[in-house]
Amino acid sequence: MFTSVLMIEKPLSSLDVEFVTTLHGDEPVSFIVLMQPRGDQADVLLRAIDDVALGDLKEAVHEPDEPEGPAARGPAVKGLERTLTDLRAAGCEAVGQVVESHPLDKLTAVVERWDVDEVIVLTAPHYVEEFFHRDWASRARHRVGVPVLKLFAHSE
Repeated sequence: MFTSVLMIEKPLSSLDVEFVTTLHGDEPVSFIVLMQPRGDQADVLLRAIDDVALGDLKEAVHEPDEPEGPAARGPAVKGLERTLTDLRAAGCEAVGQVVESHPLDKLTAVVERWDVDEVIVLTAPHYVEEFFHRDWASRARHRVGVPVLKLFAHSE
């Protein structure tokens, strides 16, 4: 069985579930999902710059009504549960947890503890962080001893 750690920021869309569950053809896949909820207000500037880079000026000017910081835990738990249910419905084994701080430390610990074949970072584009190689995927490549795949999440 092929084991992937899946790092996400929001629940997977149906397109994302189909994509990650078919990456390895007919080989059975298991997922360890690490969900990090939205950060705190310090992330607002980076998100606004990303929104401008994506041409979504409305989002850059007005953040949606999504909880930040500790208030984001409840929605993240629900999103994780939905993601795990969808992955299992697609025929995969799936476990996971919400990671509220130091996601790369948690990723490193998971890779060291389990027999992981790869890490998949599935997030919205973060152009500023990616440009400076400060995104999860770029940083993870220097910390874990398995391949790290960066994918962009779909919107439904």
